[in-house]
Amino acid sequence: MMLRRRPSLLIRPELDDSPLHTTLAELRPTAQLHGLGAGRTRPPWEPVADLLRATGRDWDRRAHRVAVLAQRLPAAVPQRWTADRPEDGDALTLRAFVESHRTPATDRAAVRRAEHSCLRAAEACPEDPTPWLALLSLMYTCAVPVKDAVPVWTEAVDRAPWLRTSYHRLLRYLSPRGHGTVPDMMDFAWQAAARAPHGSPLALLPVAARVELMAHRQGSTPVDVLGSGGGNWNEPRSVHEIDLALKGWFDVGTAPHAEAVTDLNILAFALTRAHRPAEAAPVFERLGRHMTPHPWDLLPEPRRTFAYWRERAAESRGRS
Repeated sequence: MMLRRRPSLLIRPELDDSPLHTTLAELRPTAQLHGLGAGRTRPPWEPVADLLRATGRDWDRRAHRVAVLAQRLPAAVPQRWTADRPEDGDALTLRAFVESHRTPATDRAAVRRAEHSCLRAAEACPEDPTPWLALLSLMYTCAVPVKDAVPVWTEAVDRAPWLRTSYHRLLRYLSPRGHGTVPDMMDFAWQAAARAPHGSPLALLPVAARVELMAHRQGSTPVDVLGSGGGNWNEPRSVHEIDLALKGWFDVGTAPHAEAVTDLNILAFALTRAHRPAEAAPVFERLGRHMTPHPWDLLPEPRRTFAYWRERAAESRGRS
């Protein structure tokens, strides 16, 4: 009898965003090398322009797509786009994100140019929080103190009060692995989750902060993470945080946001660390084949660990 193999995992920065995946595939350099881009009559930035135009004012989806495009696209694409369409707000925003992500902090002239790009994009798109997130990323790279970064974060929040990306980016800023402290990070996560609307993915923010705390401790004090993580994830505060994420977001069944796959991986990871496989089962079911490298990279053999817990969670649910 032939055993049926489980489909391979999908690990990709675009997550489950099919239109974004299609756009990236169309612009893939290997396709052009094999002649698939030969005879192209439209400029290389046009598929990106079409995607962002279709995204419209969905700030959650726009922030995700611009961030992934900034990481994956050749720098020549946004440069050509802004050269061809110097007043196009989408072009300016994408270029700001590219420069904020790729500018080294040691190159002061480049940092000034990137800052100018962010502010120019913000001026061209006054209602869009995304250029301010680009500027926040640049400030993170340059290790600007938290007190000076918060006003920039506030500009983004003023334009989209509960934008998931904004809160996770400031969480990273406040992390001890970034430019903050453990108390600052945890207090911010708890307060944001407490104020967020019911059904918001920000209910997961304290769990994300605890994952960040685990990463910080692992980086500063090399220990056996499998042995050290259990107590942390089973203390009363951790249990409450996971329960809040389940009841305040996952169980509500709201429409998935752009980075839902990322959040589902965080939640599944936390539930496995807390040894709650039966509750992890529906989370893994919703994930399907989608896995994100982090936070599973905090454990040995991330892919095998993910697959192990997915199988164990399914078995636990079957017995319940």
